[in-house]
Amino acid sequence: MLIAGDIGGTKTDLAIFSLEAGPHTPLAQETVHSGDYPSLQAMVKEFLAKVKMPVDRACFDVAGPVIGGRVKTTNLPWIVEETALAKELNLSLQAVHLMNDLEAMARAVPILRPSDLKTLNPGHPIQKGAIGVVAPGTGLGESFLTWEGTRYVAHSSEGGHSDFAPTDKRQLGLLEYLLEKFDHVSFELVCSGIGIPNIYEYLRDVEQIPENPEVANKVAAARDSSVAIIQAAFDSPIRSQLCEATIEVFASVLASEVGNVALKVLSTGGIFLGGGVVVHTLPMLERPLFMKYFKRKGRFAELLERIPIHVITTRAALVGVADYGLASPMRTAATV
Repeated sequence: MLIAGDIGGTKTDLAIFSLEAGPHTPLAQETVHSGDYPSLQAMVKEFLAKVKMPVDRACFDVAGPVIGGRVKTTNLPWIVEETALAKELNLSLQAVHLMNDLEAMARAVPILRPSDLKTLNPGHPIQKGAIGVVAPGTGLGESFLTWEGTRYVAHSSEGGHSDFAPTDKRQLGLLEYLLEKFDHVSFELVCSGIGIPNIYEYLRDVEQIPENPEVANKVAAARDSSVAIIQAAFDSPIRSQLCEATIEVFASVLASEVGNVALKVLSTGGIFLGGGVVVHTLPMLERPLFMKYFKRKGRFAELLERIPIHVITTRAALVGVADYGLASPMRTAATV
């Protein structure tokens, strides 16, 4: 019996799995707001007390670089260590494992079901070709898989923190605006849950795109302003030109960076987009704008047009971390 968790900067999925039921079928599951807890240990102990199911192993994916069984979370004020988790949960150290959240998502890719995916570009996949994974959530996660003889191997990455590279005049203006506010402007500060409000404020304050007062109040009062902006761009009964423009810029920047990842790892096996922000902005990603910016790589445009792009519509990281944790004995390498 395994307790597994996908620890996000905004929300966390916790679940109990058994070897018999497998990684797609949790026996119990709960989603909680990450910021409501002082530590991962407190969150997990509360969940176990609720479900009253004994576990003999634990596996969690966390946003941030996991080094030597320890991680300082990127978008939460936590330091998480395998040794402390094992002690708090009364488990052996060998039965507890931490991994990067995008490594977990990448691990899930080979075992995703057709119902877990929405295809943006069918392309022409190359069997055993490298696979890229890009996931805008609270932050921007990136990872990739390579074929190693008999299976795909997942690799973690912190590519979302690489330098934001503008590709048009509007994005140049956005970069100049953000450089006044931040010492380092990464892709995460533009195409993620953190980044969407930055785009919104630039378009409002610099380009002076008008905003409906009712929408402006909702955005200002929202616990997560990116959620309010996305809703106003697509679902609000009051159309917001500013919110729609914000998501257009988000989609164009994301597409450019997805194209960068495709070139860097030569992802002829495809690109998989994950994360809650992708799911909620899917109506924009399905427009021609996304493929236009994805393919705009000069002489390599034709190559990129052949690369399949799929949106993951399930919480894939939880599937990946459960798949790892159900292995017997607990594996020490990220092999799928």
